[in-house]
Amino acid sequence: MKIAVTYDDGEIFQHFGKTEFFKVYEAEDNQIISSEVIGSNGTGHGALAGLLADQGIDVLICGGIGGGAQAALDEAGVKLCAGVHGDADEAAKAYLNGELVSTGANCDHHHHEAGHSCGGHGEGHSCGGHEDGGSCGSCAGGCGSSLTGKNVGKTCRTHYRGTFNDGTQFDSSYDRGEPLEFICGAGQMIRGYDAAVADMEVGEIREIHLMPEEAYGQPDPNAIFTLEIAQLPGSEGLTVGQQVYLTNQYGQPFPVKVAAKDETTITFDANHEMAGKELNFKIELVEVK
Repeated sequence: MKIAVTYDDGEIFQHFGKTEFFKVYEAEDNQIISSEVIGSNGTGHGALAGLLADQGIDVLICGGIGGGAQAALDEAGVKLCAGVHGDADEAAKAYLNGELVSTGANCDHHHHEAGHSCGGHGEGHSCGGHEDGGSCGSCAGGCGSSLTGKNVGKTCRTHYRGTFNDGTQFDSSYDRGEPLEFICGAGQMIRGYDAAVADMEVGEIREIHLMPEEAYGQPDPNAIFTLEIAQLPGSEGLTVGQQVYLTNQYGQPFPVKVAAKDETTITFDANHEMAGKELNFKIELVEVK
């Protein structure tokens, strides 16, 4: 099997028709055995589908994609998993593990249907924005506006280790061997993490404790909602506990978890899985650009 992911600096590029690169993974027995990055040659939506077909691609993982491109991929025999965010390598692994599902995605920002879902991530968490929704690169607890500090507005690279109050580790960039890169104060990180990095020195290590309000906020009962299965094509095969993506009225994907399901309805919980939790981080500022 060959999987292609729209690619930009390790992340899933979010506009299929404008992607300059694909990362192509070859897999056997649900394990990645090789990968390479190829150029798109600047081709448009339809030609990109042909390029992928010529490369023998079986599955495309991407962010947003228009209806015309979806049709071209279908005609080329390329299976689509759209609406996915985060780390490209992790998304490919999640697909092979059966943790990514897709019922389509749409780049039409005026489309207001709940009929799109994609990209459930497994059980992992990542400060790098992985598609589990468990990302410290999320604004769930309040984005990093009104921050002050010498690093605000600059690109920062940090190593970190995140733990719950009982000492259980939920994520670590050290384990992945790659620092997390983000623009400090741009709202790419949870506020407490952003605020800590804002005035750190390169080489400094800081340990912080964040209350939910500084991290992913408190659970919101209004973020739990129920839809008719008939209104959400592809939801028939979803199971309780599965994480997937729906699109909002602007066509933007957001992660949800299947909270309940019966013969006619399905209930989703859009609260971040870290909502209501106190978090601890050991942060090391590696570089400021």
